[in-house]
Amino acid sequence: MSSLRVPAAAATLPCTAPHPLSRIVAAAIAGALIIAAAGCSPGPSPAPTPTPAFTDEADAFAAAEKVYRAYNDALNEVDPADPETFAPLYALSSGDFEAADRENFSVMHAEGHEISGSARIVSFTGISATPTFDQVVATACLDVSDVRITDRDGASLVSETRPDIYALNLTFLASDGIATIDSASTTEDNSCV
Repeated sequence: MSSLRVPAAAATLPCTAPHPLSRIVAAAIAGALIIAAAGCSPGPSPAPTPTPAFTDEADAFAAAEKVYRAYNDALNEVDPADPETFAPLYALSSGDFEAADRENFSVMHAEGHEISGSARIVSFTGISATPTFDQVVATACLDVSDVRITDRDGASLVSETRPDIYALNLTFLASDGIATIDSASTTEDNSCV
């Protein structure tokens, strides 16, 4: 049987037993760590509830119309010679619609085009809105009969076959109660004639 040998240095140190209070504190800390670890274990996260962009379809349609009217007002103030006049349009648009505006106005600026006259919204009709009202589809009739676009030499860039009034299909995207025009296309709708 082997005997336990205590190093000489240890034999000269006074033996101190842990204080009973320190055991209680250590046990409490260990217990708190176990409880905290159990509370931090990842569990299934609740699925976020989509927050509706607007309270109902009527609010969504009203917001879309407000944005479209603000966009038309800003469009009527565009000066191709001053790119700062383009910014209000970009703030009201998104996606392909904004990208097309950025490209078109950049070309108009570079080539020295001029715009005169104003477009006028004849009608705006909400068609549909998704259940969370984050996408709105509408139609509008836009009277462009007064709008002229010319090149730097004053030659008209407006097609002779351009209709005076366009029927447009519009799609708006909304988030946090703010809508933007995301796409627009002409339609053969005869209701504008």
